[in-house]
Amino acid sequence: MAKTDDTSTVGMRYLTSPMQRLVVLWIPLCAFLFVLLFPFYWMVTTSIKPDAELLQRDGNPFWVTNPTLAHIKKLLFDTQYPEWVWNTMLVSISATFISLFCSVLAAYAIERLRFRGSRLVGALIFLAYLVPPSILFIPLSTMVFKFGLFDTRLALILTYPTFLIPFCTWLLMGYFKSIPFELEECALIDGATRLQILRRIVLPLAVPGLISAGIFAFTLSWNEFIYALTFISSSEVKTVPIGVVTELVEGDVYHWGSLMAGALLGSLPVAILYSFFVEYYVSGLTGAVKE
Repeated sequence: MAKTDDTSTVGMRYLTSPMQRLVVLWIPLCAFLFVLLFPFYWMVTTSIKPDAELLQRDGNPFWVTNPTLAHIKKLLFDTQYPEWVWNTMLVSISATFISLFCSVLAAYAIERLRFRGSRLVGALIFLAYLVPPSILFIPLSTMVFKFGLFDTRLALILTYPTFLIPFCTWLLMGYFKSIPFELEECALIDGATRLQILRRIVLPLAVPGLISAGIFAFTLSWNEFIYALTFISSSEVKTVPIGVVTELVEGDVYHWGSLMAGALLGSLPVAILYSFFVEYYVSGLTGAVKE
């Protein structure tokens, strides 16, 4: 046992001196945090800078001398930003639930029923995810117009699963594969149906995978731009990525303060979601189910 402990700690012995820890650990960590957090710092400072400081050439561009909330007030009260947030939330949650429902059924059928050609079907589903959305939105726009869904939230709710279901299915296939098949065999012997096995055994064990796929689907739906720009034209139906870009840019005039405030507030829900479920997200990507 002592030999195993020595082997597991031998890789950290080169970090014993303060200089080695500074060079190997702290400097790369600080550089990573700077690159990661600087865009958020820039959005915060720009959203509270008055127009005079935003346009001046002299002074420190990384600091705010006279902070103001005028840009945030304009965003919240002079635009339809609250409605954009509601539209984005409604579309993202609806598309996520639809995608998870279809992905669970598809992944379970491909991975656990073991029918002929299941591997080929799984590969084809993943290949569908590799098709660029910029190509798919052309035929989808024709269907949206023919079904009378243009300029409605339902157009986004029904089209987002076209690129969410393939990846979520592929992700859940890998997670379902890690669940011991003996559990299902015992349930089948006891007289359980496939639906009961899925609902009472597989899904409770696959919660980290479901959370991982749900976070992925929600994030892509929240930040999606091409479909929302193509299928939505009314201001009251727009989502946050489209509303901020189209409503706060008037010709060659960019309302940078309100733009940055909208981008900052729009990124908070996704950041909060990741902060609460980051452990489940990582375990879902690795398929961590122990027998």
